[in-house]
Amino acid sequence: MLPRPMQPWLDPCASIPDDRPFTRAQARAEGVHGRQLLEWTRAGLLAHPIHGVYHARQLPDSLGLRLAVLRLVVPEDAVVTDRTAAWLLGAPMALAPGDHLVVPRVSMFRPPGYRLRNGLAASGERMLDDDEITEIDGIRVTTPLRTACDLGRLLHRDQAMAGLDQMLRVSRVGVETLVAYSGRFRGRRGMRQLRCLAPLADPRAQSPGESILRLRWVDCSDLPRPTPQLAVPGPGGLVYFLDLGVEGLRYAAEYDGAEWHGPDRRAHDQERRRYLAEQEGYLIDVLRAENIHGPHQNAELVLRAGIARVRKLAARR
Repeated sequence: MLPRPMQPWLDPCASIPDDRPFTRAQARAEGVHGRQLLEWTRAGLLAHPIHGVYHARQLPDSLGLRLAVLRLVVPEDAVVTDRTAAWLLGAPMALAPGDHLVVPRVSMFRPPGYRLRNGLAASGERMLDDDEITEIDGIRVTTPLRTACDLGRLLHRDQAMAGLDQMLRVSRVGVETLVAYSGRFRGRRGMRQLRCLAPLADPRAQSPGESILRLRWVDCSDLPRPTPQLAVPGPGGLVYFLDLGVEGLRYAAEYDGAEWHGPDRRAHDQERRRYLAEQEGYLIDVLRAENIHGPHQNAELVLRAGIARVRKLAARR
């Protein structure tokens, strides 16, 4: 992983804490009002992980920090669910698209009759068995398996696929276990989608865009199935990885998202792809957000054309 630029640090002389998260109300009590919080957030001095809660940007992300954030807004009898549960369990990439730009609400549920109405949470009531709830340092949260199933059945298909991949990536849940467990949700909302996506889940996906690109590929049922993070020997004992590839065809497709393949990785990616193309004979198609999202998405056309090209080249050899 290449180093990222240094972030500015909050002045320890500021009247708000720089060693723990705090609420907007706590900041107001110290004489710091909303406009100042907004300015510090825009300047990169503060992080705003959920509605109403802030912390100094220099605090390293950790389970302890996420628990401290949630503890400020989650009632003792509530259960953290869905994307917030995934975030707490270590899968921040399961958050909704744009949640790094727009502060997400907390997903949580309370016992019947105690629906939250504080504007900070997306809440309601939900059927949860005792074995579907775990506790992390005082915060009740759905288990990784239940969280995966909820993401897989309740989110939009693309995001559901990404959520399933991320939950398998950060937990010890296997595809076989996920598929078997999904039978619990027979008759509930989203069961058909979960039943279709669970067998496709793969912990090797490294970003939501990569998961969605794989889904587009698998939707082309006549194309050979890709291998996620296909390993290819590189120079000097290095091993290069391709997002999705078919080794026998020497074809690969990669997703370049602004957040995952920015300027700090561009030179590395170009060198890696150049070597794999020139020395290993791979044809690599690079797709971006517009190729997999929106009304003009064309991932299927790109993939079909790419595989047709490598097959044509192979026939000439």
